[in-house]
Amino acid sequence: MIAASAAQRKHDTLRLRVDCAEQTDHQRNAALISQQRLQFDMLSKAMDDPDLAAVLDTFDVPLDPRTLRQYLFANAVYTNALLFWRVGNFGWEEVHGHLRLICQNPIFRGYWKATRPHRASLLDTSDEARLGRMVDKLIQDLEDADTDEWWVVGEPPCE
Repeated sequence: MIAASAAQRKHDTLRLRVDCAEQTDHQRNAALISQQRLQFDMLSKAMDDPDLAAVLDTFDVPLDPRTLRQYLFANAVYTNALLFWRVGNFGWEEVHGHLRLICQNPIFRGYWKATRPHRASLLDTSDEARLGRMVDKLIQDLEDADTDEWWVVGEPPCE
Protein backbone atom coordinates (compact mmCIF):
# COMPACT_ATOMS: atom_id res chain seq x y z
CA MET A 1 0.00 0.00 0.00
CA ILE A 2 2.82 2.42 0.91
CA ALA A 3 4.76 1.51 -2.23
CA ALA A 4 1.68 2.13 -4.38
CA SER A 5 1.11 5.51 -2.75
CA ALA A 6 4.75 6.49 -3.26
CA ALA A 7 4.59 5.37 -6.89
CA GLN A 8 1.41 7.42 -7.42
CA ARG A 9 3.05 10.54 -5.89
CA LYS A 10 6.09 10.06 -8.14
CA HIS A 11 3.80 9.66 -11.17
CA ASP A 12 1.83 12.76 -10.19
CA THR A 13 5.06 14.75 -9.77
CA LEU A 14 6.35 13.66 -13.17
CA ARG A 15 3.00 14.45 -14.80
CA LEU A 16 3.06 17.93 -13.24
CA ARG A 17 6.57 18.51 -14.59
CA VAL A 18 5.51 17.42 -18.08
CA ASP A 19 2.42 19.64 -17.94
CA CYS A 20 4.54 22.62 -16.85
CA ALA A 21 7.05 21.99 -19.65
CA GLU A 22 4.25 21.74 -22.23
CA GLN A 23 2.66 24.93 -20.93
CA THR A 24 6.03 26.72 -21.09
CA ASP A 25 6.53 25.56 -24.71
CA HIS A 26 3.01 26.74 -25.59
CA GLN A 27 3.64 30.14 -23.98
CA ARG A 28 6.98 30.45 -25.79
CA ASN A 29 5.40 29.60 -29.13
CA ALA A 30 2.53 32.02 -28.52
CA ALA A 31 5.05 34.78 -27.74
CA LEU A 32 7.05 33.97 -30.89
CA ILE A 33 3.89 34.07 -33.02
CA SER A 34 2.80 37.36 -31.47
CA GLN A 35 6.22 38.89 -32.07
CA GLN A 36 6.21 37.64 -35.67
CA ARG A 37 2.81 39.24 -36.23
CA LEU A 38 4.08 42.55 -34.88
CA GLN A 39 7.22 42.37 -37.03
CA PHE A 40 5.22 41.62 -40.16
CA ASP A 41 2.84 44.51 -39.41
CA MET A 42 5.82 46.85 -39.11
CA LEU A 43 7.42 45.48 -42.28
CA SER A 44 4.12 45.85 -44.14
CA LYS A 45 3.88 49.48 -43.12
CA ALA A 46 7.47 50.06 -44.18
CA MET A 47 6.86 48.39 -47.55
CA ASP A 48 3.92 50.76 -48.10
CA ASP A 49 5.63 53.94 -46.92
CA PRO A 50 9.10 54.95 -48.16
CA ASP A 51 9.57 57.25 -45.14
CA LEU A 52 9.13 54.29 -42.79
CA ALA A 53 11.19 51.98 -45.00
CA ALA A 54 14.09 54.42 -44.62
CA VAL A 55 14.17 53.57 -40.90
CA LEU A 56 14.87 49.92 -41.75
CA ASP A 57 17.46 50.67 -44.44
CA THR A 58 20.57 49.40 -42.68
CA PHE A 59 22.32 48.14 -45.79
CA ASP A 60 25.92 48.99 -46.66
CA VAL A 61 24.98 50.22 -50.13
CA PRO A 62 22.17 52.60 -51.03
CA LEU A 63 19.06 50.79 -52.28
CA ASP A 64 16.40 52.20 -54.51
CA PRO A 65 12.91 52.18 -52.93
CA ARG A 66 11.75 49.18 -54.96
CA THR A 67 14.73 47.02 -53.96
CA LEU A 68 14.37 48.09 -50.33
CA ARG A 69 10.70 47.00 -50.33
CA GLN A 70 11.70 43.70 -51.92
CA TYR A 71 14.41 43.13 -49.29
CA LEU A 72 11.97 43.93 -46.50
CA PHE A 73 9.58 41.37 -47.95
CA ALA A 74 12.43 38.84 -48.32
CA ASN A 75 13.13 39.39 -44.63
CA ALA A 76 9.47 38.65 -43.85
CA VAL A 77 9.60 35.45 -45.93
CA TYR A 78 12.77 34.29 -44.18
CA THR A 79 11.57 35.11 -40.67
CA ASN A 80 8.31 33.30 -41.41
CA ALA A 81 10.27 30.14 -42.26
CA LEU A 82 12.33 30.64 -39.09
CA LEU A 83 9.16 30.91 -37.04
CA PHE A 84 7.60 27.82 -38.64
CA TRP A 85 10.69 25.84 -37.70
CA ARG A 86 10.92 27.28 -34.18
CA VAL A 87 7.33 26.43 -33.28
CA GLY A 88 7.50 22.98 -34.86
CA ASN A 89 5.34 23.50 -37.96
CA PHE A 90 8.38 22.53 -40.05
CA GLY A 91 10.91 19.87 -39.18
CA TRP A 92 14.57 20.42 -40.05
CA GLU A 93 14.29 18.70 -43.43
CA GLU A 94 11.03 20.49 -44.25
CA VAL A 95 12.50 23.92 -43.55
CA HIS A 96 15.49 22.93 -45.69
CA GLY A 97 13.19 22.10 -48.60
CA HIS A 98 11.20 25.30 -48.11
CA LEU A 99 14.33 27.43 -48.00
CA ARG A 100 15.80 25.64 -51.02
CA LEU A 101 12.77 26.91 -52.97
CA ILE A 102 13.10 30.44 -51.58
CA CYS A 103 16.83 30.47 -52.45
CA GLN A 104 15.93 30.00 -56.12
CA ASN A 105 14.89 33.63 -56.23
CA PRO A 106 17.64 36.07 -57.25
CA ILE A 107 16.06 38.87 -55.19
CA PHE A 108 16.18 36.71 -52.09
CA ARG A 109 19.81 35.81 -52.80
CA GLY A 110 20.58 39.53 -53.16
CA TYR A 111 18.87 40.21 -49.85
CA TRP A 112 20.81 37.37 -48.24
CA LYS A 113 24.13 38.70 -49.49
CA ALA A 114 23.28 42.24 -48.39
CA THR A 115 22.37 41.09 -44.88
CA ARG A 116 25.50 39.00 -44.26
CA PRO A 117 26.93 41.70 -41.95
CA HIS A 118 23.65 41.72 -40.01
CA ARG A 119 24.05 38.03 -39.18
CA ALA A 120 27.65 38.41 -38.02
CA SER A 121 26.55 39.37 -34.51
CA LEU A 122 24.26 36.38 -33.99
CA LEU A 123 25.18 33.97 -31.25
CA ASP A 124 26.61 30.95 -33.05
CA THR A 125 24.27 28.54 -31.26
CA SER A 126 21.09 30.56 -31.82
CA ASP A 127 18.23 29.24 -33.93
CA GLU A 128 18.67 32.05 -36.41
CA ALA A 129 22.41 31.43 -36.79
CA ARG A 130 21.81 27.71 -37.37
CA LEU A 131 19.16 28.42 -39.99
CA GLY A 132 21.38 31.11 -41.52
CA ARG A 133 24.17 28.59 -41.98
CA MET A 134 21.67 26.32 -43.72
CA VAL A 135 20.76 29.11 -46.14
CA ASP A 136 24.43 29.93 -46.74
CA LYS A 137 25.11 26.29 -47.62
CA LEU A 138 21.99 26.04 -49.79
CA ILE A 139 22.93 29.09 -51.81
CA GLN A 140 26.50 27.81 -52.23
CA ASP A 141 25.25 24.33 -53.23
CA LEU A 142 22.82 25.85 -55.75
CA GLU A 143 25.54 28.04 -57.25
CA ASP A 144 27.92 25.07 -57.49
CA ALA A 145 25.32 22.65 -58.90
CA ASP A 146 25.70 21.40 -62.44
CA THR A 147 22.00 20.66 -62.78
CA ASP A 148 18.85 22.66 -63.42
CA GLU A 149 16.99 20.31 -61.08
CA TRP A 150 17.28 22.62 -58.06
CA TRP A 151 14.94 20.47 -55.96
CA VAL A 152 17.62 17.76 -55.65
CA VAL A 153 20.46 20.10 -54.72
CA GLY A 154 21.88 20.09 -51.22
CA GLU A 155 21.40 17.89 -48.21
CA PRO A 156 20.06 19.33 -44.99
CA PRO A 157 22.90 19.75 -42.54
CA CYS A 158 22.70 17.76 -39.34
CA GLU A 159 20.33 19.35 -36.91
